[in-house]
Amino acid sequence: MREHTGSNWHAYVTHAFVQQLAKGTLPITAFKHYLVQDYLFLTHFARAYALLVSKLRSVRHMRFATAALNATLDELPLHIHYCAQWGIDEKQLQTATEAFETIAYTRYVLDIGHAGDSLDLLSALLPCVAGYAEIGLTLLQRPDVQLERHPYAAWIHNYGDAAYLDGVKSALALMDELWRERGTESRFEEVSAIFTTATQLETRFWQMGLNAASEASV
Repeated sequence: MREHTGSNWHAYVTHAFVQQLAKGTLPITAFKHYLVQDYLFLTHFARAYALLVSKLRSVRHMRFATAALNATLDELPLHIHYCAQWGIDEKQLQTATEAFETIAYTRYVLDIGHAGDSLDLLSALLPCVAGYAEIGLTLLQRPDVQLERHPYAAWIHNYGDAAYLDGVKSALALMDELWRERGTESRFEEVSAIFTTATQLETRFWQMGLNAASEASV
């Protein structure tokens, strides 16, 4: 599915937001706007994992989805703590207005989940799960990314962290199992289209942050 996105995957994982973040030149306004919207995104992501639990049939698969749900919920207080370091308090997060990009992305994932089966929903969730891992690992391995005194070092480390990567491996393993159970050649085009749309929405989520910085400067 990653290859089936064509240039869309590359546009997502190498977006200007990511490149500026890697260099430490990303405007703080862009990053803070992204952090707030990412908190709102995570709340809906948790809802999507809860929906995934209800879509699964085997207890073993349900346990995975429940673990992913709990990991997302556990990430919320960590996100709040991290935002506080950037001068964003919990009240600001909870009362923030969702950006249109956040609404479009999260509601798309939830709509896919309600209308389709577990294979459809996991296809919509995976660009975020796997894409962030690819970005985190790539940035950690780039010789030009010097993390000492880097303003965004904690963010980069988080998505290359072993615990996060273990969760990604579990998600990919679940996808493999669901595909063996329900996948057919005809369905590949369908789930790939879902994966590609979610990838495009990820790209727009990055752009949202850059747009916020541009608007603030104006």
